Amino acid sequence: MSEKSSTSLKNIKQEISSFLESGAENKFLIPEYQRPYAWTIDEVTTLFEDLVEFSEANDATDNNNDKTYFIGSIVSFINEETREREIIDGQQRITSLFLLLRAIYTNLDAVTNKNDIQINLIRRISHTIWENNKLTGNIDNYEKILISSNVINEKENNILKEILKTGKADEKSSDAYSVNYLKFQELYGKYSKNNPIGVYNLILTILDKTILLSISTEDEDTALTVFSTLNDRGLPLADADIFKAKIYKKLPLEKRKDFIDDWKTLSEDAEYLEESIQSLFYYHMFYLRAQLKDDKTTTPGIRNFYLKDHKEELFNSDILIRLDKILNIWRVIRNSEKIENEPWSENLDIRKVLDILTSYPNEFWKYPVITYYLANSNKETFENDFLKFLRKLSSTLIMKYLETPTINAVKGEILKLNVSCFDTLKPDFKFQLTNEDNIKKQLKNPNGKIVRMLLKLMAYSNKNQTTLLPSKWEIEHIFPQKWQPNYCLNKSDDEIKEKIEWIGNKVPFEKKLNIKASNGYFSKKKEYYSKSNVAVTKELSQKTQTDWVLDDIEQNSYQVVEMLNKKLDEWINNYTASSTKYQATAEDLAKIAELKKKGLI
Repeated sequence: MSEKSSTSLKNIKQEISSFLESGAENKFLIPEYQRPYAWTIDEVTTLFEDLVEFSEANDATDNNNDKTYFIGSIVSFINEETREREIIDGQQRITSLFLLLRAIYTNLDAVTNKNDIQINLIRRISHTIWENNKLTGNIDNYEKILISSNVINEKENNILKEILKTGKADEKSSDAYSVNYLKFQELYGKYSKNNPIGVYNLILTILDKTILLSISTEDEDTALTVFSTLNDRGLPLADADIFKAKIYKKLPLEKRKDFIDDWKTLSEDAEYLEESIQSLFYYHMFYLRAQLKDDKTTTPGIRNFYLKDHKEELFNSDILIRLDKILNIWRVIRNSEKIENEPWSENLDIRKVLDILTSYPNEFWKYPVITYYLANSNKETFENDFLKFLRKLSSTLIMKYLETPTINAVKGEILKLNVSCFDTLKPDFKFQLTNEDNIKKQLKNPNGKIVRMLLKLMAYSNKNQTTLLPSKWEIEHIFPQKWQPNYCLNKSDDEIKEKIEWIGNKVPFEKKLNIKASNGYFSKKKEYYSKSNVAVTKELSQKTQTDWVLDDIEQNSYQVVEMLNKKLDEWINNYTASSTKYQATAEDLAKIAELKKKGLI
């Protein structure tokens, strides 16, 4: 029984036979953005064995037997233009059912002297695979298959079509369609040989007792939303998959192969750098929003942004080039790559500040950095101005988080900055900052989520730190978190626990060395500090003292707070005081010469 909600969503429990036969009215289509058919022999074997087990326990010919085998759900919508039923979720299942029924049909059709049961089953199965003549009920054209695939792999799509048309598959082929079809033939052939009577019950079970939930929606967006809600069997369909298919479909035939190659390369590069094309589209959206002067704090969904509101940007011929350029930021951050014709990528000071920013508790810092880079990287003074901008951004974000340690505290200000970053080397920072005394107080015992950022700033402020910090480092507590009672006599546990977390008791330390140093005494840990490549940590080994106690934490915290506060002020003031040197254009010089000639200047 069907039900229709206010969102025009229909849920119908259907037998496999009636569901597949409906393809005669609205042909099934696997759309371009779906991932390729990927079921393996394990999945098809499990499906077949489950159906056998159910059929052996239930008589499909008994009209009083209402037991059914539930195979799952199919989410689809009918394309208003083509009248095809596009499968959004369940393509692996429905494709496998077509292959299974074709394998059974091939086996039955090969029988020389068919009995009435076999003739009836052949007719019924044929109506689930091909269009039939409405007058005779016969199959006149085996090319009129009820399912087709537009997944971006034309070779394999043709293989599916040929299997369903001819009932033959290449035994040497490794594609999933051929392998699984041949497996179904093997499983069915073996079962029919061992169970010549029971096999008919199996076929009826598949056609009449195997049930699926058909979820049909009024449009693609609703179907995709339903899919995202229901899908718990792996990675959900990404918006980037849909974008890929839409772009591919719009390209001329001669450009499609290059597009697929470029997409694959970009996808692999992004994955290697711990990003994804999906995230690149997301970051790119903020660049476009900055261009449009959009600083609203409500973030739009990227599917609607690109497919409804800004479709022209999705089909821009430079879209992959721009996404690849965004990835340059991560090539520098995560792989220390030198970007051709971009000297900033070798600038150690810039790389240090980018490393500091990566420890910010959320990704808001990425939006203005990417916008600034995309909009200004071709300008003559970019390298110098980029460094000043990054320092201003990192110091501002640190101070704001010290003041209000919540991840959304800067969202509105970040989006305003993002807009200001578009096509200017010195954007406006409209952040309200706390007073200096409050900053110093928070610096002494900062929120845990900002500590790594502060320790990086501390490490890079040391003139002896001539390299980036190692990729794997941990927060070392100089006075250990697990202390011995004789460490601090006449001190309460609460006082000790508090001071252990002060900034002056922490340094960055290589993971392997930190494990070895463990919770040892300061005199013993100095041996491991001396092996560190972190200058501020290595310098601890040069201290003449043999103990590190609470007084040392207090004294060092005071010094670190003063140093960090000075560095934060320096980076902010340098940005405020700096200005990009004006370079007059030829037109400007001509106007000046004309004014001089007239004696006006």
